[in-house]
Amino acid sequence: MYHVRHKFPDNFLWGGGFAADQMEGAYLTDGKGLCVADLTKYVNDLPLEKKGNKEMTMEVIEEAVNDKDGNYPKRRGIDFYHTYKDDLKLLGKDGLGLKSFRTSINWARIFPNGDDEKPNEAGLKFYDDLIDEIIANGMEPMITMSHYEMPVNLVTKYRGWYQRETINFFEKYGKVILDRYHDRVKLWININQINLLAHESILHLGIPCDTVKNVHEAKYQGVIHEMIACARISKYAHEHYPDVKIGCMLCQGYDYAATCKPEDVLATTRHNQMEVFFSDVLLRGKIPGYAWHYFEENGYNIQVTDEDIEMLKNTSDYFTFSYYYTTLCDKEHFENNNKTFINKELPANPWGWSVDPDGLRTLLNIFYDRYQCPIYITENGIGLFDKLDEDGHIHDNYRPDYYRKHIKAMKEAIEDGVDLRGYYAWAPLDIVSCSSSEMSKRYGFIYVDLDDYGHGSGKRIKKDSYDWFKKVLNSNGEDLD
Repeated sequence: MYHVRHKFPDNFLWGGGFAADQMEGAYLTDGKGLCVADLTKYVNDLPLEKKGNKEMTMEVIEEAVNDKDGNYPKRRGIDFYHTYKDDLKLLGKDGLGLKSFRTSINWARIFPNGDDEKPNEAGLKFYDDLIDEIIANGMEPMITMSHYEMPVNLVTKYRGWYQRETINFFEKYGKVILDRYHDRVKLWININQINLLAHESILHLGIPCDTVKNVHEAKYQGVIHEMIACARISKYAHEHYPDVKIGCMLCQGYDYAATCKPEDVLATTRHNQMEVFFSDVLLRGKIPGYAWHYFEENGYNIQVTDEDIEMLKNTSDYFTFSYYYTTLCDKEHFENNNKTFINKELPANPWGWSVDPDGLRTLLNIFYDRYQCPIYITENGIGLFDKLDEDGHIHDNYRPDYYRKHIKAMKEAIEDGVDLRGYYAWAPLDIVSCSSSEMSKRYGFIYVDLDDYGHGSGKRIKKDSYDWFKKVLNSNGEDLD
């Protein structure tokens, strides 16, 4: 007889999500090369909702490479490269109580130029030490292979993922880090938020927009090259390290229809197909018919060989996604390069990101129905302005309210039968924002005393939400008061 599960599993992974490029700093230390995240400059005179990453031309990229004095926050991060031992103590078994720690390996620390003959041993040694320290603090490591850290040389020399050469470079990099860390890292993610073609074009795909005739076609060609590389990594991992699991990851992306008009519902259905296209390939092992139809309708000439088709049958093992907000779609926006828009009926943070805990339960059910495999939520959180009070504390009672609602939604999804294995808050320690390169957009339970220009002591200060989340973790998600 089937029994409904009313609690989180005993081995549920309560984790914290991070990215190397947003926290490590030390951007040219110990042989590291420039990565794409090092090109993102902070601009303070844009409206909050418009701060973010844009398409980049080769000229803009070269200017950033040669700019040694500009404000590039991801180059300095929060200096985690030098502070990780103390930071992990605040987060692990003797601190916040996280059961798992997700971060990425910066590709440019291992292969500074991407096409190097041999890896950089100093970079490999850093991640040896970091992984050992994660484990020593009672946390299981989950490692992302590529989280917006492509070496810049691959951008300027090969146009990033657009050219097939990059498949081989990523395969070589993936094999090196699997060989090095497989004994300690059992959970891997190949590409962070692989469906984010629009928002993080240069960060994700490394394609300078002025080097291709049709940038939208080039993005899809590039991401198919990415997925071929992911399949090669899955094949290698399964053949050599059967206890290692490879996950694929989406940004939530799945939309509500803006109206009940049939044409808007159909457009939203087609939009949603092109959001899960990536996980359909990585988990089901083939390019679906709706994608070929979409390419044909838009006049995209996508090149895939018979060998590629065969390689894609090497699928990932589990599904992960980030969840921050939901958006709407209608016929007009779908026909305008598959764009979406914010649901004004929902509350939002200062950057316009809507708050929708019910949407999380909805997506968990949709994704589990589709794939019937283990699921991890590898990013969820809310960016807000936090300020030190006169007493030197941060009284962020608004943050537990956000998490409480989303944790309840997860529990309800588990009651629905979803095989949810873990949840990673983004990010328990304040780090530089990916989308806007700000420090002032803060997600953490721990405040880092740095501003958007790198000024400050760098001191780590527990917010009020720290003790609340620690209580949640200690109760395995039961005590949410």
